Amino acid sequence: MGENAAPGLISELKLAVPWGHITAKAWGSLQGPPVLCLHGWLDNANSFDRLIPLLPQDFYYVAMDFGGHGLSSHYSPGVPYYQQTFVSEIRRVVAALKWNQFSILGHSFGGIVGGMFSCIFPEMVNKLILLDSPLLLLESNEVENLLTYKRRAIEHMLQVEASQEPSSVLSLKQLLQRLLKTNSHLNEECGELLLQRGTTKVATGLVLNRDQRISWPENSVDLVSRELYAHSIRKLQAHVLFINWEASKSPGLTHLLGYYGLTQLQDVVWETHHTPHHILSLLQRFQFVEIPGNHYVHMSEPQHVASIISSFLQRKHTLTA
Repeated sequence: MGENAAPGLISELKLAVPWGHITAKAWGSLQGPPVLCLHGWLDNANSFDRLIPLLPQDFYYVAMDFGGHGLSSHYSPGVPYYQQTFVSEIRRVVAALKWNQFSILGHSFGGIVGGMFSCIFPEMVNKLILLDSPLLLLESNEVENLLTYKRRAIEHMLQVEASQEPSSVLSLKQLLQRLLKTNSHLNEECGELLLQRGTTKVATGLVLNRDQRISWPENSVDLVSRELYAHSIRKLQAHVLFINWEASKSPGLTHLLGYYGLTQLQDVVWETHHTPHHILSLLQRFQFVEIPGNHYVHMSEPQHVASIISSFLQRKHTLTA
């Protein structure tokens, strides 16, 4: 496993896909209930290195690198990175692992992808844990920006393809400084952990592994109408745990995530489920927890969330059709 192997890690996985491979890390018991762990935007599977060892080890945890992230292959030339393709990656991974039913633990963008998967394949997901992430994203808050996002996504991909510039070779210190400058919620230790899997050594330093075509998350996410949001919630069968940090209420975090996604869910439930019975039956499958910390507290202070997640995983739940 090497000197940087995470505690309790039992294997590294490399799963074949049409454009190459998807890599993943596995912890726990192969015979245990499976949990798929999905990292955030521009992060990688190391996002869960400090949290998973604190969770019940009679479960089987697989943390995957999304395509273009970590050690996973980049998409083929000309193929864009959209939320739907990330959702399809989950389906490919669980097919390769021969999982028929499993739980999802998703951080940030990983939670959004996991939430969409849970609505498209509701019979497959029995528990959904969202770390500072909404279930889905409403387009009504972003209508004025939607066309700009779509245009920017296309222009960025074409620009990267046209430039064909090789990845910059930098020192670990330079890469870490750049990472911390663009993400104030990361501390140095957690930044180094992400860079361990997010970089490759070359003769003169390090290069980032991620695909340069991946730009801003809003260029790739699917924003849904209130009608589709309400329909998706009705289709969802999983029990859902939202863990949000108190800092999520700060406008410093992107408005697409965290506290704002949670309030959207509550608003849609009250607007579209017209009887107290329907509202109660739906909301009893949702658990909301708010803790001190920031967007990366699952890495910097994993003990703050481990007991909450452990209790939720160990609770007896059945899918609700």
